[in-house]
Amino acid sequence: MASNPNYCDLTPEVRAIAAEARRNSRINAGDYTKYDVKRGLRDLNGKGVLAGLTEISDIHAKDKLPDGTEVPCEGKLYFRGVDVEELVAGTLREGRFGFEETAYLLLLGHLPDSGQLEEFRRLLGYYRSLPNNFVRDVVLKAPSHDIMNSLARSVLNLAAYDRRADDISLPNVMRQCLQMISVFPLLSVYGYQAYHYKEGNSLFIHAPRPELSTAENILHLLRPDSQYSYWEAHVLDICLILHAEHGGGNNSTFTTHVVTSSGTDTYSCMAAALASLKGPRHGGANIKVVRMFEDLKRQVADWEDEDEVRAYLQALLDKKAFDRSGLIYGMGHAVYSLSDPRANVLRSFVEKLSSEKGREKEYKLYSLVERLGPEVISGERKIYKGVSANVDFYSGFVYHMLELPLELYTPIFAIARIAGWSAHRVEELINMSKIIRPAYQYVGSHQEYRPLTDRS
Repeated sequence: MASNPNYCDLTPEVRAIAAEARRNSRINAGDYTKYDVKRGLRDLNGKGVLAGLTEISDIHAKDKLPDGTEVPCEGKLYFRGVDVEELVAGTLREGRFGFEETAYLLLLGHLPDSGQLEEFRRLLGYYRSLPNNFVRDVVLKAPSHDIMNSLARSVLNLAAYDRRADDISLPNVMRQCLQMISVFPLLSVYGYQAYHYKEGNSLFIHAPRPELSTAENILHLLRPDSQYSYWEAHVLDICLILHAEHGGGNNSTFTTHVVTSSGTDTYSCMAAALASLKGPRHGGANIKVVRMFEDLKRQVADWEDEDEVRAYLQALLDKKAFDRSGLIYGMGHAVYSLSDPRANVLRSFVEKLSSEKGREKEYKLYSLVERLGPEVISGERKIYKGVSANVDFYSGFVYHMLELPLELYTPIFAIARIAGWSAHRVEELINMSKIIRPAYQYVGSHQEYRPLTDRS
């Protein structure tokens, strides 16, 4: 079979076609106001267009005054009505891992008792295995540097091993969701190990241990010696809890609802959600934060000099530093204004972990940027709501201190969020009545068809 050695080349012909597409596809920015279109399905205040109802989670970022006006408040996040900060505190107080309990809560709507939790953990452990030869035939073949793509490919390939792949009855979908919650750590870590091996390193494929928690299994599967500390596993478990769910309106979860409403299978649905999560404006944001800080550390001589750090942040906004996007990654959120409760939880653990790992100087730099970032942004741009550090600001630093490879940062987000996606898919299936189909206003002009011979 013929092959193309120039498969990835951007030829002059392709660049010309792209330039023509750009010229002929520009929409007048004023038209969005003219037709009252909420860009990004959000208004200027960041409030999302109401597109559905959910009982899975609640995000509270504003208080309503007696006169009906809304004012920003400290952010709160609830999973099935349970405060996520209390959920984390409870697991720490009782000295246990909490992600599995969180998944149970999201899927079934209530906190499990000890017997229910033990049975649920046993079920996840039972499903924490892959079909025969799957690692050899799928994961190890054509490994990708992008583990999210590898994960999505593996999810789609799992459909070939499922004789009930297209059955969207509730019991079957629940079985599929439980299996994916269980195997996402395997698919992610094995995908990374395959790529790591391709790059000339040793290959480690550890078998999962059903008695271990999800967080413990990630570290067990990833590290060559399978060794990890109790505290490392607990910090990672907390990250999984905090990332497990965040309402129906975030991009990947909304994708889950949209795709589910078409009646498609679970594997296609989760692959679509993964494709959405991969983006740097969503699940890939923590990677951007880490890379931004690496650039900051190279460009700023004195990490404690506020003027130097402020100048770097200003350069970011002016599109003169890092990736020239004009963004300070990790700052601001579509919903939260005064604070992101997930960032608040992580901040306390980051300080403790940085002390244990001898990274206090870096933690102080993060704290300085967290303080200066909102000042720089508010001085430069019109802000309709407050700006504060979001969960991505600290999660990347946590993974960095846990010595997790950069390639796994977003897959770990997916390992957590598959619990929320599963809950939303089940909710959509139970309440589904119509396919989700919003409208787009046509603003182009009409033209007559001309025969090819008449076109110059």
